[in-house]
Amino acid sequence: MAKTVIKGIQGSTQKFDQVVEKVGRLGRYTEGGKRPMKVKMRYQVVVEEIMARKGKLADDVDHKEIWIKKI
Repeated sequence: MAKTVIKGIQGSTQKFDQVVEKVGRLGRYTEGGKRPMKVKMRYQVVVEEIMARKGKLADDVDHKEIWIKKI
């Protein structure tokens, strides 16, 4: 899921594996429930690029429930 969202927003030629350092779920698992994801990026430049383009998600019908927050 994180892979498709980041590739859709990023729009660059870098590969997902080169950009993302770690992906993990937060919270306790409950069947049928949703948990937030924490994605750690390797480069600050990529984070700034994604944060600048996160408005693309507003137009995407498939990813309406996705929120991006910089920590």
